[in-house]
Amino acid sequence: MILYPIEHPDKFQKFGMSPSKGVLFYGPPGCGKTLLAKAVANECSSNFISVKGPELLTMWFGESEGNVREIFDKARSASPCVLFFDELDSVGSARSSGGGGDAGGAGDRVLNQLLTEMDGAGSKKNLFFIGATNRPEILDEALIRPGRLDQLIYIPLPDYVARVGIIKAVLRKSPVAPNVSSEFLAKQCEGFSGADMTELCQRATKAAIREAIAAEEERKKLMDGQEDAVMMDDPVPCITRVHFEEAMANARKSVTEYDLTKFEQFRAKFDPAYAQKIGGVKRAVINWPEDNSSQFQKAEEENDDDLYS
Repeated sequence: MILYPIEHPDKFQKFGMSPSKGVLFYGPPGCGKTLLAKAVANECSSNFISVKGPELLTMWFGESEGNVREIFDKARSASPCVLFFDELDSVGSARSSGGGGDAGGAGDRVLNQLLTEMDGAGSKKNLFFIGATNRPEILDEALIRPGRLDQLIYIPLPDYVARVGIIKAVLRKSPVAPNVSSEFLAKQCEGFSGADMTELCQRATKAAIREAIAAEEERKKLMDGQEDAVMMDDPVPCITRVHFEEAMANARKSVTEYDLTKFEQFRAKFDPAYAQKIGGVKRAVINWPEDNSSQFQKAEEENDDDLYS
């Protein structure tokens, strides 16, 4: 969506199409939505502006909308640019009918300003929007309609291959015992998010650090007063299976089955292809009519007094 308009603008011009400008990443917390947005911007060598949703809201009347305009002006001047809205649900929640209760409807006014800027920002500029949220069901549907954030991409819990990659990435600078298998650990972490697995590896590392500090203090007590003492080998040279066992005993899953069900329902509502897959409904077969030339030929053969002859 982002690379092609930048690298192949002639193709879009040839087919007379304006490229999509917005995408929404949604899924459980801790699965790398923010990281993926940064990776996309880095891949296409474009500028990257990250905006946290709550940063836009202030207590002063009219200043929140001004913050939105200022951000879009900054993004236009830096095109090609990826404008990333993190925690989009804080400013993109469904508008209330009354508009009161939140600083005089500041949230509604910010959303209205955001929608207006998104409609007018993409013309003649390589400006793309990426939103991220773990509460997609409360977003205003005007925000995720085609033409704004029209590409809705589900970022699920990591599968086995992804879990292996996460473990290796987190521990790439850590000394790990040869008998600790990343593949085996990944199998034990079924249902863990990326953040949960990072915490697991950090707990194992902290356990190794605590053991190393305790061993060093014990050595100092033994060597106290012995100037010619021979240096001992490092008692804790790496992170071992024992450390991972201790970490696994305190590990937890931050995403529940109830949370996953909510995401599945949202996905089934806004992703027709996914709804067809889970519902077992086959894609409709379109019986295209014959082309115009053959239709006219038949008409001429059947009726000599045709008006167009």
